[in-house]
Amino acid sequence: MPRGQLRIYLGAAPGVGKTFTALEEARRRAARGTDVVIGYVETHGRRATAELIGDLETVPRRTVEYRGSAFEEFDVDAVVARAPTVALVDELAHTNVPGSRNEKRWQDIDELLDAGIDVISTVNVQHLESLNDVVAQITGVPQRETVPDEVVRRADQVELADITPEALRRRMVHGNVYPPEKVDAALANYFRVGNLTALRELALLWLADKVEDQLEQYRAAQHITAVWESKERVVVALSGGDEGDTLIRRAARIAARSGGADLKAVYVASGDGLTSAASARNLARQRNLVEDLGGSYHQVVGDSIPDALLEFAQGANATQLVLGASRRGRFAQALSRGVGVTTTARSGKIDVHLVSHERVASVQRSRSGRYLIGAARRRLGIGLAFLGIPALVVVLIPFHEELSLTTMILIVLTAVMALTLTGGMWPALLGALLGFFLLNYFFATPYYELKIHDQEQLIALVIFVALALGGAAVVNLSAARARLAARASAEAQTLATLAGNVLRGGNRLDDLLEQLRETFGLESVTLLERTAKGAGPDERRDPKAWRPVAHAGAACTSPGAADNDLPINDDLAMALRGHTLEAADRRIAQAFAMHAAAALERERLERQAEAVQRLTDADKLRTALLAAVSHDLRTPLASTRVAVSSLKSTGELFTPAERAELLDSADQSLTRLTGLVDNLLDMSRLQAGVLGADPVPIALDEAVPWALDEIGEAAADVSLDVAPDLPEVLADPGLLQRILVNVIANALRFSPAGVPLRVTAGIHGEAVELRVVDRGPGVPDEDRETMFRPFQRLGDRDNTTGVGLGLALSRGLAEAMGGSLAAEATPGGGLTMVLALRIAASDGEGAE
Repeated sequence: MPRGQLRIYLGAAPGVGKTFTALEEARRRAARGTDVVIGYVETHGRRATAELIGDLETVPRRTVEYRGSAFEEFDVDAVVARAPTVALVDELAHTNVPGSRNEKRWQDIDELLDAGIDVISTVNVQHLESLNDVVAQITGVPQRETVPDEVVRRADQVELADITPEALRRRMVHGNVYPPEKVDAALANYFRVGNLTALRELALLWLADKVEDQLEQYRAAQHITAVWESKERVVVALSGGDEGDTLIRRAARIAARSGGADLKAVYVASGDGLTSAASARNLARQRNLVEDLGGSYHQVVGDSIPDALLEFAQGANATQLVLGASRRGRFAQALSRGVGVTTTARSGKIDVHLVSHERVASVQRSRSGRYLIGAARRRLGIGLAFLGIPALVVVLIPFHEELSLTTMILIVLTAVMALTLTGGMWPALLGALLGFFLLNYFFATPYYELKIHDQEQLIALVIFVALALGGAAVVNLSAARARLAARASAEAQTLATLAGNVLRGGNRLDDLLEQLRETFGLESVTLLERTAKGAGPDERRDPKAWRPVAHAGAACTSPGAADNDLPINDDLAMALRGHTLEAADRRIAQAFAMHAAAALERERLERQAEAVQRLTDADKLRTALLAAVSHDLRTPLASTRVAVSSLKSTGELFTPAERAELLDSADQSLTRLTGLVDNLLDMSRLQAGVLGADPVPIALDEAVPWALDEIGEAAADVSLDVAPDLPEVLADPGLLQRILVNVIANALRFSPAGVPLRVTAGIHGEAVELRVVDRGPGVPDEDRETMFRPFQRLGDRDNTTGVGLGLALSRGLAEAMGGSLAAEATPGGGLTMVLALRIAASDGEGAE
């Protein structure tokens, strides 16, 4: 029996219409005459969804008893017995009641598929196993029910039930998702615009990955190697030369003009080793450049560069390939067409761009085995050839009658192969020549002469020399490749460790130098910088003066005093003490040096950025403070001065009532002036980081009424909805009251007359959120962060209400207590201020 097909409707959040769309599909199939039944549909009380079920046959659910309660679950056995063509089973990630045959509903659906029944199901992106923690981090709501990604990926069809965040929130406001009493809390928590936008992006990206996988699977199943231009992909080939920067930037421009195409850079390494030190520096720089431009860097190994490039491009389904134009002369081009011409001729449907550049690649590829055997081993091999071959022949002389010339040749040939492994090609060549003459002298007739009368023996000796030389060449090449592979593996492992440390954040300068010292067993590693000679803008670097910037072990004072000098640029060098590094080891050390230079530059830029930011912030605050003092504080000062001057007048100029009014005006002005000065002082303490906070457990249902009492008569328009059973929060009582007074008073100023201001509170994750909801004109999205800056009024010209420090100070006070203050749009119009405070630990938790 063929397995049934699975169709899944994927949604970004509850209420996007997954079940509704699945029911529409079921009704369409039923209208075409397909046998369709409903195995399980959860309407969640939504009238439109329930009405859409209509006359579709529904298989009764089974009842499961658990801990004294009855639960209704999907009856998989009943659906299998009914044997429909299509079954609609909602909520793929549902966890069955304990005691059921399967733990998860997707396992029940697997049984239906095995029975040959097609299934239509639904799932939300937050239930996918790979995204569960990401969704919890975004929304603050953990999801306990999950489904493995592989279950959804192997579905025959996955369709996205999509809707914009704004449309979903409108749907909720109209009561089409949740009951009215749950709408406000849902909109304020899980169904925020930011949350929904992030969830929608996750769903789209996950589905795009599945589509990409399906395309690759189809191409592999159909053995399709031709490029399909379903999406532009640009591959740039690097040679390790200086021209790579030009090629990468040109490829990035081509990708940008192609509507954001994928950019991939590839370097083809020779099969017999790694690149030279020069190319290592270039490739490290070019890799950073590619990643900064949003691309990815790849390295492949191949003996033929055109073949390796085209194989990589076809594997990546590339549509365009960027190469550097050849700068070789006509004679060289006549001997070989070159990489560019060969690749273009074989590219097929891949467009090849030959980019002209001013610099010529100078990558030198190592010749296999040339410098892999040290001088000591070569000398040992030559000595063994001079002594070992004659000694072997002397040992064989007594057996010249028992053994044939052919046997003697094979024995000596074996010794020549051993010489190849010991000292390389030159000792083997010497051994082969010595063996030729000694075998001729002692074992070829006439004996003890270099003449050979037997033509067959002459041919045998000549073949011996040929086999010795050919075998030596093969053995030498194999040994060289083996040694290169071992060295390449060690170097790759070292570089991988270095890259891993950098990715994990272990890229501090001191750590890099210590890692380099330990890797090569050095006594000390020092990063040196040329010292400045002179002062002022025309200062120059003294070519002989160096100073250590950082070091591991004893510092070295100059590159010349070290065993190894690794120049980085005109002003930086790495000095290594302990022993002289081989050329291959210098390549790895050079990579460390480049990382060290980058780490030094990053540390200096971070220090400069911190200093500049502190100066910028201080300058902004000072400028704004001067403006506030010179303008906004003049009003209360002027009012106080007029009142006091009038009171100082002698005579019967004022009645007692008028004198009392003047005193009251002076008192109010001085009170306002004191508040403004207090706010300025607190803001300066916040900027300096010296404002202290002493958070203690506080009940919000007690703290909010205190703030309303301080506001006075205006607080009569506030509708308070703070449940007394909410957990206590950690807050400084004095600072919390100032925040509440500032935020609520500010909201009252902009609330329309007759429309009450709502103050609600609820639990969100590990915090309690207090929400001040007004129905005023609101604030545009782009200005919501601006209004938290000091001395900002967003166009409010009423200078009698302060200097624009209320919200800035309130956010600073909230953060000083470990909380946060943010602004959101009120659904239907207005602004909502959200104060989030940490939940205080219970006694048991605190003791633990």
